[in-house]
Amino acid sequence: MTDVNSQYYNTHATEYFLSTVDVDMQPVYDKFLSKVITHGHILDAGCGSGRDSKVFKSLGFQVTAMDASEKLALLATEHTGISVLHKTFQDIDEVNCYDAIWCCASLLHVPFDELNSVFSRLAVALKSSGVLYISFKYGEPSIVQREENGRRFTDLNETILSKIVKDIPSLTISSIWNSKDRRSTTQSTTWLNALIIKGAV
Repeated sequence: MTDVNSQYYNTHATEYFLSTVDVDMQPVYDKFLSKVITHGHILDAGCGSGRDSKVFKSLGFQVTAMDASEKLALLATEHTGISVLHKTFQDIDEVNCYDAIWCCASLLHVPFDELNSVFSRLAVALKSSGVLYISFKYGEPSIVQREENGRRFTDLNETILSKIVKDIPSLTISSIWNSKDRRSTTQSTTWLNALIIKGAV
């Protein structure tokens, strides 16, 4: 996460927590969790409010959670009962550690020219046959991140995501789809979602 984004989330941590913590993500959970082994170890990377970590924990999964915003990590720790790590994607260095990685609206803050490196780190952290969920705001990516309401975003479309994943031999896209924002106030936003498997699908 860039310094601009970290500053935004630290400044607006409570506001962001309250606007996202109760969003119903069940349709995406169903797709994702159907590919995760029973009681598997999930990394919630960029966990925000901790909403999803709390659900995964309640369903019996082992959960590790992290966020690049120190203040959001503290709020998520309180909400989930999990000691949320203050950590960026570029800090991920685990090897064959997770059965699944959940990146819900979090990778979109990684600059475009760093995405290949970050996807490689995620691939190494996944166990064989593990599943990665990602979501980006739908659009044409740019080397210079798009700025909106004090934050910087990297948008993606199917073509560019496919090129990124193709450059990492261990990863294969299992499914890819578009959806509208689950928040009532931002339903005009289109999201690019994908499930990516480590190894052959």
